[in-house]
Amino acid sequence: MTPPLRVLVVCLGNICRSPTAEAVLRQRLAVAGLADQVEVDSAGTGGWHVGAPPDSRAQLHALRRGLDLSRLRARRVVDADFERFHLMLAMDHDNLEELRRLQPPGSPAVIRLFADTPVPDPYQGGAQAFEEVLDLVGRASDAFIAALRESRELPGLNPTETVGF
Repeated sequence: MTPPLRVLVVCLGNICRSPTAEAVLRQRLAVAGLADQVEVDSAGTGGWHVGAPPDSRAQLHALRRGLDLSRLRARRVVDADFERFHLMLAMDHDNLEELRRLQPPGSPAVIRLFADTPVPDPYQGGAQAFEEVLDLVGRASDAFIAALRESRELPGLNPTETVGF
């Protein structure tokens, strides 16, 4: 049995986009029968919300789609993540660049965008912004799973690619 692919989804504060993406990707992997092949976690590039649960609006909109974010807690990306995770998926270009800046020399982690288009931060937005995040990370999760099924190699591990699934 091959060890699981370890994936870290990353946004700024780890209270809206990345915990939502973690939950969506986990759910879709389970439905696809691939949960044992991929470990998913989330973190933020900033440390303002460390230890806090996801934003209540993110939790509400996720729960309406059958996803429970209540047990997740915000954490910040640490150096060890660049060794532990094979693939780090940023929600936008700013976080992509910050991950590259934080990446220790020689780290094997591949860093790229999670989706083909940046996932906008819904924090300052209304209900529609949180729904848009769920839709975008849902499509990106489906594309990731399709890549996982179609590839003999682990998806996203080509370091020259920077765009999401």
